[in-house]
Amino acid sequence: QVSLVESGGGLVQAGGSLRLSCAASGPRFRTHTVAWFRQAPGKEREFVSAINWDSTMTSYADSVKGRFTISRDNVKNTAALQMNNLKAEDTAVYFCAVDWHTSSIYTHRGAYDAWGQGTQVTVSS
Repeated sequence: QVSLVESGGGLVQAGGSLRLSCAASGPRFRTHTVAWFRQAPGKEREFVSAINWDSTMTSYADSVKGRFTISRDNVKNTAALQMNNLKAEDTAVYFCAVDWHTSSIYTHRGAYDAWGQGTQVTVSS
């Protein structure tokens, strides 16, 4: 059984930065795509970013391009989301997810099989 644990959320002022981390158990993590999603109150869970197993491909939602950077460390079994120039609209619970079935990058939540419990990010304006 693989588990994903997010950390690094918190309260930050607009324009500030946070770095989220996702720690995974088990060796399968390092050969599959990892993604970050977020869910704001009253809204659907939405795609933020994804990275394939060897970091040769990344994808970002238009709303975060140029501000967020996804990365992974397959030795440590971790993934990270560096978030800069945060805006109030970035406020949400952020989830780490893994696609166990393919090595491609997908942006719809149905492609992802394992999810963490989420970490809250609150940006004050």
